[in-house]
Amino acid sequence: MPRISVYIIAFNEAEKIEAALRSVAWADEVVVADSFSTDGTVEICQRYQARVIQIPFEGFGKLRNTALDALTGDWVFSLDADERCTEAAAAEIRATVESADAADAYWVPRRNFVFGRWMRHSGYTPDYRQPQLFRRGRLRYTEDAVHETFVLDGRLGTLREPIAQIPFRDLAQMLHKMQRYSTLGTERLRARQAPASMPGALLHGVAAFLRHYVFQLGFLDGWAGFIIAFANLEGTFYRYAKHVEERRGLVQEPPLPRSFRN
Repeated sequence: MPRISVYIIAFNEAEKIEAALRSVAWADEVVVADSFSTDGTVEICQRYQARVIQIPFEGFGKLRNTALDALTGDWVFSLDADERCTEAAAAEIRATVESADAADAYWVPRRNFVFGRWMRHSGYTPDYRQPQLFRRGRLRYTEDAVHETFVLDGRLGTLREPIAQIPFRDLAQMLHKMQRYSTLGTERLRARQAPASMPGALLHGVAAFLRHYVFQLGFLDGWAGFIIAFANLEGTFYRYAKHVEERRGLVQEPPLPRSFRN
């Protein structure tokens, strides 16, 4: 029977990691790739007999690839600390890896819980990130700081059973994540030498809002859909605005005038 390794990346996830670990207790191996948490995350993982490895954070892509190198199973299931594997999804994963005609990697749909409700639209259902189930050795990640992609050697399929994601505990956490990701995202803009202008930043932000709220039917998700769309407007705008700030060298100590009254 093929062995399944689960890996979870974490940094100060004490409020979320326990539920994630409980949801993958069925796995043959659970490895937590921690980046030196200080909030008790490691102690919680140890209570669940998860193997914890410490990896300095140098971007999500590099972090995930380092975690892959520590696994021993035949198959890998990637779970983030804010995700939960349902019983039905676990059963489908087991059946899939034991199938003689299994593909080499699988997209896994996600159902998101935001602002007190399970999302049905807004680009959050079905929601996919990189393939989360794959044969060990067949998939690697690009080493982008954030929104990393993947390189697959083999055939790609899609599972039917969604897992759950609780991306934000509350609005404060949503804003914190938006701030962090908008900063990390400037690295990709810098790499492709994207144009840097404030009108362009606003245009990208508005486009992100329309994509989630109108084209992905976020308006049908009530206030939760509006909050998601607006947060994407802000996050996108600030990512491009930070790119402008960086390109124009705006972060500096200004020369002090002799007087402001002249």
